[in-house]
Amino acid sequence: MPDPESILSRRRLIGGAVALAALGLAGFKPRPVEAGPARRTLNLYNPRTREGLRTTYRVGNKYSRNSLRQVNEFMRDWRSGESARMDPEVIDYLYSLQRWLGVSDPIHIVSGYRSKSTNAMLARKSGGVAKNSYHCKGMAIDLKIPNYSVSSIARGAEALKMGGVGRYSRSNFVHIDCADVRTWGR
Repeated sequence: MPDPESILSRRRLIGGAVALAALGLAGFKPRPVEAGPARRTLNLYNPRTREGLRTTYRVGNKYSRNSLRQVNEFMRDWRSGESARMDPEVIDYLYSLQRWLGVSDPIHIVSGYRSKSTNAMLARKSGGVAKNSYHCKGMAIDLKIPNYSVSSIARGAEALKMGGVGRYSRSNFVHIDCADVRTWGR
């Protein structure tokens, strides 16, 4: 028969190991995009330029440089024609939102990258444009999805907790960015 003290010691050891494992996983939260399929494809449309883009920009954890270049060109400032590197995190956010909402039709891009001169002009015209906009850093996208309300798109984006979400109901679009998680607008 085993010694009662050794049984108690084994129980304490196992209990301690379980507690340590729980502490190690307590703050762990997998990113929604990681739970998706291996191939990540975006279906986009820009009503300003009348361009469409359907591209597989990521397979597993590897981004396609060519597809990201296509996304950068597609997300260019339509006023100035300037393009810049879009942050892959905001692209992943857009993909996750597309997947979360179950959207198969193209997502309409209102604004992706914005040059500093375009942003300054918009800031002079409207109080709703940030002077240091994440659009100028390639970290933000304004979008709309036909047959989806601003509210339903924003709720989906907020549920993902991947960055900022702005509701612009009067202008009929939602802003997402890959900065801190926060919300604004109605």
